[in-house]
Amino acid sequence: MSAPLMGLFLVLRRLAMIGDSLAHVSIAGVALGFLIGVYPLGVGLLFALAATFAIEKLRKAYKTYAELSIAIIMSGGVALASLLFTLDKGFNVNVTGYLFGSIYTLDYADLIVIAAVTAVVLAFIRLQVKELFLLTFDEDAAAVSGLPVPLYNMLISVMTALVIGVSIKIVGGLLISALLVIPAACSLAVARSFRQSVVMVVVVAECAVIGGLLVAGYWNLAPGATIVLLLIAALIVLLGVRKGFKI
Repeated sequence: MSAPLMGLFLVLRRLAMIGDSLAHVSIAGVALGFLIGVYPLGVGLLFALAATFAIEKLRKAYKTYAELSIAIIMSGGVALASLLFTLDKGFNVNVTGYLFGSIYTLDYADLIVIAAVTAVVLAFIRLQVKELFLLTFDEDAAAVSGLPVPLYNMLISVMTALVIGVSIKIVGGLLISALLVIPAACSLAVARSFRQSVVMVVVVAECAVIGGLLVAGYWNLAPGATIVLLLIAALIVLLGVRKGFKI
């Protein structure tokens, strides 16, 4: 629920690629966690949060070319992850689960962290939905109305980092951006209002996750990949439905 909801705001604000950037940095954190013997999911989460602040700093430094911040942090995350992988090849097998998703390996601590982050993100969206709506569709109007735009931009980035940090073990760091972006693309293909988009983005994501897990369990497939492929199939169907309506 939390990933597609945050993804909807990111897509509407044309920041869809920030998910890839934070995911790659999170993978570097996971690798470091294995290397030093500290809870990998927690270290990945801290790395994602640090990357969020770095992106915001770079966005201010390159106001005209704000997308540079995402590309720079993504490149740094990939480079750092590659470096850490070469330091100790013994944990590479374990890291594979974080790269491509391994929901079967979630333990009790993982579930607690995921539940806590989900509660925080959903509470933030529920309590600030009007402010987020204004900020998403008219940032200048939000600033004129007295909304602390920089603070909200940072909060959105932090919530996104939290979601990505705890989700990489479910669908994998290389696929997490799909859970952020594709449900939003599905909802925007057919929804006629913001309210409909919010409802549909959650419905599409939940159906894909549950369906993907059932298919993966029955045919012994990779769950993360199955979920993403179902999301893409849903997008193709919805785009076809929209085209049919236009005809």
